[in-house]
Amino acid sequence: MRSPLIFEPRKYRDSGVDDHFSTFRVVVEQSDLYVKALAPLEKETERLLRDCRAQIENAIANRPEFLTSLDPIEEDPADAPVAAGMILAGKKAGTGPMAAVAGAVAEFVGRALLEFSAEVIIENGGDIFVMVSRPIVVGLCAGDSALSGRVGIKVGPTPIPVGICTSSGTVGPSRSFGRADAAMVVSRDVALADAVATALGNRVERPSDLKAAVEWAHAVPGVDGALALLGERLAVLGQIELVPTDEDGPEG
Repeated sequence: MRSPLIFEPRKYRDSGVDDHFSTFRVVVEQSDLYVKALAPLEKETERLLRDCRAQIENAIANRPEFLTSLDPIEEDPADAPVAAGMILAGKKAGTGPMAAVAGAVAEFVGRALLEFSAEVIIENGGDIFVMVSRPIVVGLCAGDSALSGRVGIKVGPTPIPVGICTSSGTVGPSRSFGRADAAMVVSRDVALADAVATALGNRVERPSDLKAAVEWAHAVPGVDGALALLGERLAVLGQIELVPTDEDGPEG
């Protein structure tokens, strides 16, 4: 069976020199991770990515609705930890488990890499796992919006890992039923951030939807901050600090 974990070239990734991090890319079939760590950990990252993909693909093989459902599904005692986390995130966000897939992969690999590196950044299709000792700026990629590439959010230092996940109805491979140029969610549960970002984006059809959609996302237990952007209109709530992306340079 062809894997449902989608590959698409990540044209927005930064290519600048960073003396603090070792920066590398790991691709396994359709999964494409962009990693910053304190050491070159390509082999470890590939091993973890293959393990994570196997957990998700086994869940799909055991019950196809894990892949196809757009609504929450019930847990199965046989589910591996990554699959179980995706199901729980979907329940909280009101989505199917695959709405959390990119964030779940980034989190699984990122947390395991902390055994080898005290700082780790993993970007997986716009969904980012972050554990850093100094502030970074995560740039906002928002298609044709005038704010795309001009603003970002400042993150860190992070005493515990945090997830920053972005969905869009106009950029990238994300499936969205809305028109948001960007729907961003911050949470210490990266899978949850991914699922809620998807649901947030689905709620934005017109600028007048932005405020209510962001209020809904921020009210989900476990969400620390939410942002939605459509054209030149933006709504933001919670623990999100907006800054110009040229302050420290975008990381994602």
